[in-house]
Amino acid sequence: MSVDGLKRLKVWEKAKDFAVKIYKQVLPLLPQEEKWSLNQQIRRSSTSISANIAEGHGRFYYQDNVRFCYNARGSLEETLSHLIVCFEAGLIAETVYKELESEGEEIEKC
Repeated sequence: MSVDGLKRLKVWEKAKDFAVKIYKQVLPLLPQEEKWSLNQQIRRSSTSISANIAEGHGRFYYQDNVRFCYNARGSLEETLSHLIVCFEAGLIAETVYKELESEGEEIEKC
């Protein structure tokens, strides 16, 4: 298995790009007091999406792959939940939230 195999997975690419956008557009906006709570939760859940897709892709058995895809979907929902909190608490702009919400929905459709 190689990174090239992952790069051919549309859902993995979208999930990875989603995490990168969160790193660039959301995490820098969070206040210092959130460094060890909300910041870490969003960081972990957003990177967990593509990581679970990658791990499932690397498994030999189909059912293992399916299980990791379910885990990725759970991490996606967790991330979207954290983004809702960020938006409703006034930590991120509506435009950022709507863009990421839309991307999350696209990932879910893959």
